[in-house]
Amino acid sequence: MGTKIVYNHKAIEKKWREKWEEKPVNPRVDENGNKKQKYYCLDMFPYPSGNGLHVGHWRGYVISDVWSRYKLQQGYYIVHPMGWDAFGLPAENYAIKMGVHPAKSTAANVANIKRQINDIAALYDWDMEVNTTDPEFYKWTQWIFVKMFKEGLAYEKEFPINWCPSCKTGLANEEVVNGKCERCGAEVTKKNLRQWMLRITKYADRLLNDLDKLDWPEKVKKMQADWIGKSYGAEVDFPVEGRDEKITVYTTRPDTLHGATFMVLAPEHELAVSLATPETKEAVEKYIYDASMKSNVDRMQDKEKTGVFTGSYAINPLNGEKTPIWLSDYVLADYGTGAIMCVPAHDDRDFEFATKFNIPIIQVIAKDGKEIENMTEAYTEAAGTMINSGDWNGMESSVLKKEAPHIIEKMGIGRATVNYKLRDWVFSRQRYWGEPIPIVHCPKCGNVPVPEEELPLRLPEVESYEPTGTGESPLAAIDEWVNCKCPVCGSDAKRETNTMPQWAGSSWYFLRYVDNHNSEALVSREKADEMLPVDMYIGGVEHAVLHLLYSRFYTKFLYDIGAIDFDEPFHKLFNQGMITGKNGIKMSKSKGNVVSPDDLVRDYGCDSLRMYELFVGPPELDAEWDDRGIDGVNRFLKRLWNMLMESKEKDIQPTKEMIKLRHRMVYDITTRLESFSLNTVISGFMEYNNKFIEVAKKEGGIDKETLETIAVLLSPFAPHFAEEMWEQLGHVDTVFKAGWPKYDENEMKDDEIKIPVQINGKTKAVIEIPADISKDDAIAAGREAIADKLTGNVIKEIYVPKKIINIVMK
Repeated sequence: MGTKIVYNHKAIEKKWREKWEEKPVNPRVDENGNKKQKYYCLDMFPYPSGNGLHVGHWRGYVISDVWSRYKLQQGYYIVHPMGWDAFGLPAENYAIKMGVHPAKSTAANVANIKRQINDIAALYDWDMEVNTTDPEFYKWTQWIFVKMFKEGLAYEKEFPINWCPSCKTGLANEEVVNGKCERCGAEVTKKNLRQWMLRITKYADRLLNDLDKLDWPEKVKKMQADWIGKSYGAEVDFPVEGRDEKITVYTTRPDTLHGATFMVLAPEHELAVSLATPETKEAVEKYIYDASMKSNVDRMQDKEKTGVFTGSYAINPLNGEKTPIWLSDYVLADYGTGAIMCVPAHDDRDFEFATKFNIPIIQVIAKDGKEIENMTEAYTEAAGTMINSGDWNGMESSVLKKEAPHIIEKMGIGRATVNYKLRDWVFSRQRYWGEPIPIVHCPKCGNVPVPEEELPLRLPEVESYEPTGTGESPLAAIDEWVNCKCPVCGSDAKRETNTMPQWAGSSWYFLRYVDNHNSEALVSREKADEMLPVDMYIGGVEHAVLHLLYSRFYTKFLYDIGAIDFDEPFHKLFNQGMITGKNGIKMSKSKGNVVSPDDLVRDYGCDSLRMYELFVGPPELDAEWDDRGIDGVNRFLKRLWNMLMESKEKDIQPTKEMIKLRHRMVYDITTRLESFSLNTVISGFMEYNNKFIEVAKKEGGIDKETLETIAVLLSPFAPHFAEEMWEQLGHVDTVFKAGWPKYDENEMKDDEIKIPVQINGKTKAVIEIPADISKDDAIAAGREAIADKLTGNVIKEIYVPKKIINIVMK
């Protein structure tokens, strides 16, 4: 025997990186020169932060690479690109903090993260790389905007928006969390600003109905459906007492109209100020002002309900009752009509409000037709028989709920209506680092798009890119850029100075990867038909609503204008959980709990870290990082290496035990991998390794075919190790041409099984019998084993196949 070679991760990983560089393992065509079927596996592309990658980022990239390499072993050509979501607030805030132009800091961060990503040894095709800040990329981001503008989907509107005083920019509702800016944590206020909007609401029904087409986690589909928030109900017109106006309310429970004892308007409602009487004017105006300083999210979450009585009344159109009109900030101007009718007997919020302000509470639905005396809480189940409801008394509420909108419509006091929670998308930011919105404001022609042949409209290079805080973008200060000629009539005109939000590039980037140098089209139809859409999308669940909803909207729009031939971007979706520091605290530089992968790669190797990233817990759940665990994975690779070294020169013949274990291993690893139970795949490798080591002790080693099978199964997880193992077993070609192994269920069965033999339910012996033995033979074998103990009359003989033999004796 020569000296035993030890597992040297550094040498092995360096060797295979160089070989893959020379001869990539993911060719477009097969051995015969025929194009292979594509499989597009996509990661959510990262924002290139100055902090680089930590072990949490690795997790998603490892999962997607494992899946890509598994598909490669199944014979697919893998489309697995990577790029940079580099525009937007985080990049700009970082640049301002560091005093470096965002273009420079972004480029430096990209270079650093690219180096770190390459340490993962993923199958990324860097020829497909995109960067949202590249003018050749954002040319098409702008082109989409121009197309939307021409189709009437992009429009301007002035209204109060969420304003972050620290980032000095407007925020979409989605970017406000608990009343604070998602980016910097500052309290969000309101500011009246002219904004560009995208009419995503026009796509609400399609976005909702097409969720059924998708192989996505049910949780994510439900989050999207709730965000779109489709409801059926009625709009009801309440005349204002002593005036000509009517106030229209939207309700999903028109069956409870007789129980509406007051009405609440949003403080921004157009009638709010004028409804105040001389006695209430001061209180009403103060309330309207205070509400304008709070964000929508805060208003919805305020535990203590506040309100002010206007002094005016509306008339309930059904029963003619006087209904006091209140203002409260829990009603939002942009949901429904900005006015609601309140039925305190059947709604918690209305009950709380009515109790606080001494407003009458009238129950109109009773469980068994019996009224609740002295209600202490709302009867929110609101199912049963109608009471206190005039002509409607005695009807079933569930029937009336469906009929009431049509009854109301016939009476001429309202109409049946479908409503959505989804709002049009605020699409402008008052910042520098984003795509310029390609619109020219002409005093004669109005808003005119920049001609398509003049795109990209480049972001001008500036000295000062700090936000102004006036509600204008820093671009507004660059006269030579702002002042221009109208593309239609040639008059003096001004450019739009707001920029697009960070979502603009990420809503369509996945289409560009496959044709990233095309200057004539966003993506050629030929490339699109061949490579798109995405088969598997992997990323964090924090993007479940916005990014995925926006991408679906963009894809449907591009389908409608004929740019692509599919209307859903991502067939299958997998959301990985976060990796946290100790005690579940999110990893962040400020908390000082960031674990960098760089040292772990150096000390243990890429393969060990890849496997440990998967071993920390079920991939869809958050997991707490513990460095000590990587030792166990590294030990597994070393033990497997030693078994390989001890067996490879010997001509070990496969025993029945080896063949059985080999087929079982293929079955277990494949079924666990297919169900994305990746942590149990890794523990499965460890379990089978232990079993094979036991067999090797008995047999002097393990047969070559079993070792080859282990190498192929391991190749998606520890690619360098698997390549080396494959080569050590005498192969010249890459392990990634081997093809995924198959299992045979007949080979997995036990030939001999051990079963207990019992007398009256007490075990007296354990015997080995063939797995497929007949009942008579089994009982005969059992009787033979306990012959000396059979001293009484045998009443009954029981054989439960593969479990027990029980002899009942008296």
